[in-house]
Amino acid sequence: MSAVFQRLAVIGCGLIGSSLARAAAASGAAVSISLYDADASVLARAGALGLGEAAASASAAVRDADLIVLATPVGAMGFAAEAMAAGISPGAIVSDVGSTKRAVIDAVGPHVPDHAFFIPGHPIAGTEQSGPEAGFASLFQGRWAAITPLPDPRPAYAEAAERLAVFWSRLGAKVETMDPDRHDLVLAITSHVPHLIAYCIVATAEDLEQVTEQEVVKYSAGGFRDFTRIAASDPTMWRDVFLANRDAVLEILGRFSEDLSALQRAIRWGDGDALFQTFSRARRVRREVIEAGQDTPSPNFGRDAVS
Repeated sequence: MSAVFQRLAVIGCGLIGSSLARAAAASGAAVSISLYDADASVLARAGALGLGEAAASASAAVRDADLIVLATPVGAMGFAAEAMAAGISPGAIVSDVGSTKRAVIDAVGPHVPDHAFFIPGHPIAGTEQSGPEAGFASLFQGRWAAITPLPDPRPAYAEAAERLAVFWSRLGAKVETMDPDRHDLVLAITSHVPHLIAYCIVATAEDLEQVTEQEVVKYSAGGFRDFTRIAASDPTMWRDVFLANRDAVLEILGRFSEDLSALQRAIRWGDGDALFQTFSRARRVRREVIEAGQDTPSPNFGRDAVS
């Protein structure tokens, strides 16, 4: 099977960037891979892992690349795009893996030259781990990769978007084309607000005066333990996500606050029927997640039991 791209440049060598490099190499989707990270120690570790050719600068990394993927935190993507702009070759596709799209489009778009094709994207995959050592080639297998093409009248732009979709398919992802603003709203409810709740509940538990932190850790039941797993995610990445997608997150948080207040009233008034109906609806969604292949019905939510 022939490669989709001759040279892939990955800017940012954390979990997603390193997994992208591994997956592209393992699948043969790219012939060669160049890497850059603003953190010299991260770049050195990625190079030592054999993930690609470490470049001295962002512009050097993207030189001669026909696919460039920004895999930095979303707050740094504009700076990264500006730093690499001079090295972008004619006809190159510039994409990203950011969890928000409108903010990335606004930050990166002005730095992409007219001779290239800017096609934002987002592989909806990840773990709570970070750094180049945390990546693995199968991260995108069976996961969704969203592509959010921009209005561009050039016929070659549509061809470039199709080529990018083929690339993600070769990495094992299921590709979906979405409107950027729709993407941001959907991800606010499916990813961003759940992470915010996890960070909040863990911080609340730590701050409780009536319960010691030692008790919180010692008696962690399944629910709290799973919140701590989500809350272990990279703080820099998630800080940038919430600031970048603030409008959609605030919209969903407003709705969530109303629904939470309704449950609070049901508990106070002893309204068991309201509680049962809400819990039953949530349980049904869990079954649908399993049926969609986004998790397994295995005990402990598909994760290995702690020995």
